[in-house]
Amino acid sequence: MGFRVAVAGASGYAGGELLRLLARHPDLSVTAVTGHSSAGRRLGEVQPHLRTYADLVLQETTPEALRDADVVLLALPHGQSGALADALPDVRLVVDAGADHRLIDETDWRAFYKGEWFGAWPYGVPELLTKDGKQRDALRGANRIAAPGCNASTVSLALAPAVAAGLVEPDDLGAVLAVGPSGAGRTFRTDLLAAELLGSASAYAVGGTHRHVPEILQNLALVSGHRGTISFTPVLVPMARGILATCTARLAPGATEQAIRAAYEAAYGDEPFVTVLPAGAFPAVEHTIGANTLLLGLAVDAAARRLVVVAALDNLGKGTAGAVIQSANIALGLDESAGLPIDGVAP
Repeated sequence: MGFRVAVAGASGYAGGELLRLLARHPDLSVTAVTGHSSAGRRLGEVQPHLRTYADLVLQETTPEALRDADVVLLALPHGQSGALADALPDVRLVVDAGADHRLIDETDWRAFYKGEWFGAWPYGVPELLTKDGKQRDALRGANRIAAPGCNASTVSLALAPAVAAGLVEPDDLGAVLAVGPSGAGRTFRTDLLAAELLGSASAYAVGGTHRHVPEILQNLALVSGHRGTISFTPVLVPMARGILATCTARLAPGATEQAIRAAYEAAYGDEPFVTVLPAGAFPAVEHTIGANTLLLGLAVDAAARRLVVVAALDNLGKGTAGAVIQSANIALGLDESAGLPIDGVAP
């Protein structure tokens, strides 16, 4: 038996990617889509690449438009999911792609976000290591799930095996990310215009001010029991979608390249969507576009005594919509890989 799905925020980039993946899902059927300024229009006018759902009419994003579904997927701006989710107590599963339910510490929320804190839901990164196993265990049978921030899940998965194995110092982590502007959503901003982006690159949220910093530290504390520190710098680059993260950490005494590779193979060797590349190989964003995959390349900078992990994923795919659907599959008892491609699009 299939499940009826409603997608809130279907006119945005994340909502559109959710619908693209749902179109091939064998067990999830889209019955309702909602938007804001696009309400009343056919989805095909707003998302012309989604021919499967072209005739669906976007409704206002209200509890009434969503509550008849078995599964509600929220692809809304930060601060808009909490109250709406509270008005859907009888919906079997709600997955929030926004930030409203990611942080377990209200102090973190108030330091990085505005508005009311609605508490934390189980975190939707199945492959993330925890003290007792993997985050997948917390998603089985869940009725509420917080999907991750795309930058946060990239960095967390890139560093977690080394942190968990005690092979790096958790108080000296670094990450510099090249990110595409689709991560900012489908909004009109001067810094996201082609004339501003093309031929350029610019850092933003520098100096520990990015909202994904507490999320990363929260995730890595799951594996170490210690909240470390990270210098996190995202750089906006002229590619529509994707993240290339160069993550580094100071090696712990006695750590070797062999031990590091063994830790990563043990963590991800059986995972269908996370691949550790062979020694000397490093990923490119283009190899992940359209796929629910995270690719990792490992190196040890012996002179600097640092681990270097290069991670690539599609921020709208594995970083957002793929994480939502993968987590929903687990919660509903479906095949975890249902509807999720591992093959990207090239060129």
